[in-house]
Amino acid sequence: DYFITNRKEGITMKIFKKISYNAPVTLSFALLSLLVLLAGYLTNGKLTEMLFYCYRGSPFNPLTYIRLFTHCLGHVNWQHYIGNISYILLLGGLIEEKYGSKNLLKMILVTAFVSGVLNILFFPNIAITGASGVVFMFIVLASVTSVRSGQIPLTMILVVMIYLGQEIYNAIFITDSISQFSHIIGGVMGATIGLKMNWTNKR
Repeated sequence: DYFITNRKEGITMKIFKKISYNAPVTLSFALLSLLVLLAGYLTNGKLTEMLFYCYRGSPFNPLTYIRLFTHCLGHVNWQHYIGNISYILLLGGLIEEKYGSKNLLKMILVTAFVSGVLNILFFPNIAITGASGVVFMFIVLASVTSVRSGQIPLTMILVVMIYLGQEIYNAIFITDSISQFSHIIGGVMGATIGLKMNWTNKR
């Protein structure tokens, strides 16, 4: 039994050693979002509302500025979390490998900040939370591959038409609890950043 147990432990250790933390920003984002979700459940949603909802607050409150970045880590429930994180894990590894971890982190922060600021300016009575804007940025970024300088890929045009077109339609004709605005901003940021970085790298 002793030798069998040691053999099993050895096999387990070999398997764990082969597992690579291949996309640190993507995986850390998913893990942090999970911890935020669990903390939200433990505090009856109070922590999420205080730190991970972006809405117009007092300009003298430091949390107002922190929430501009942290709102992308918050989620309302498991369904909301799984819906966003599944896309992020599916696409994040490929995007992080292509653009690099530092660049991807910058993209996430910029997308969160821009969507947060614009939401406060144009929709002061609406609070946003979740990684939906980041997800749409990932979707558009994934469609921008091997782009030549000065060219716009047809794949990106089709993605924008399908996903962002649907969000614009929903924003105009459908009223629900989802912020289509953050989706649209995320898609626009993904297209802008992706094209700019690809064109720069091709020069």
